[in-house]
Amino acid sequence: MTKPAAPKRRLPTSPFKAPATPAPKHFAMGDQVTHDVYGLGRVIGIEDDIAVLVDFGSAQMRILSPYAKMTKL
Repeated sequence: MTKPAAPKRRLPTSPFKAPATPAPKHFAMGDQVTHDVYGLGRVIGIEDDIAVLVDFGSAQMRILSPYAKMTKL
């Protein structure tokens, strides 16, 4: 097995602009979301931007931040 390549460091003296960091995703109670693995669901709980509790119908899952596989509809 191979490890993924580490991101390259940006030197402070570099003439190139730093890549923009994406804004963290924020979810509110009642938001309808979709997850790449679990499908459609609704946010039913929030834990201080650490995790959200989502009801997917057949199961309730606690999704941890960063929410890479989950998007708000």
